[in-house]
Amino acid sequence: MLIDYQKANIYQKDGILVLKDVDFHVDEGEFIYIIGRVGAGKSTLLKTLYFELDVDEALNAFVLNHDLRKLKRKYIPALRRQIGIIFQDFQLLGDRTVYDNLKFVLKATGWKDKSEIDERIADVLEDVEMQDYADRFPYELSGGEQQRIAIARAILNKPKIIIADEPTGNLDPETAANILQILRQVTQTGTAVVMTTHNIPLLTQYPGIVYRCADQRLEEITNDYNKIALYQEENSSDEVRTVEYTARQDLSM
Repeated sequence: MLIDYQKANIYQKDGILVLKDVDFHVDEGEFIYIIGRVGAGKSTLLKTLYFELDVDEALNAFVLNHDLRKLKRKYIPALRRQIGIIFQDFQLLGDRTVYDNLKFVLKATGWKDKSEIDERIADVLEDVEMQDYADRFPYELSGGEQQRIAIARAILNKPKIIIADEPTGNLDPETAANILQILRQVTQTGTAVVMTTHNIPLLTQYPGIVYRCADQRLEEITNDYNKIALYQEENSSDEVRTVEYTARQDLSM
């Protein structure tokens, strides 16, 4: 299991309790939605997953097999290399080309060989169908194109988990659907995706495991939204990894 929270209390940096008794579980290849009103705790929960906020009060609080209650700060950089993060506002470096944005991440995470860097950048740009945009600057791209580059950046190091905080929030419905298709494809490799969203129609169009933040609680409500079969990419000749999105019967397994 990639993430295992049991009876965890989630606090903001100022010490205000946001979520209590959180049970939250993520396994390989799962697509997880977290929904809820603004201020309900969605982003705060995500910050604990990429180690920006501590979790001290919990029966269990494991991310990538590391106990957050005992985690030493020196281990965080190495753990973050196993996590890809996508934000609503893209957070691309405006003074650098797409290629240089991606190269910056690889160099910062220990890549040195230029040919390997070039090959990896070419691979991820092809994955998000942006292979012809390597020399463009972010300001030359549409919102949807920038988000595709943000996804390419997130998958550079072949992460075990992708955390996406409202990645479709600034996009029109058609572009948002395209971004969801790319993220769903990522799960076929075994990478889990944890995504916050206000775009409720996406939950039925692209089913996943659904959690809701409300009244300081996190509740799994998957069966409320499991209306259609798991989305599978049309005309795919590859074997598709299938995850059955129904409410978990035994979360202790």
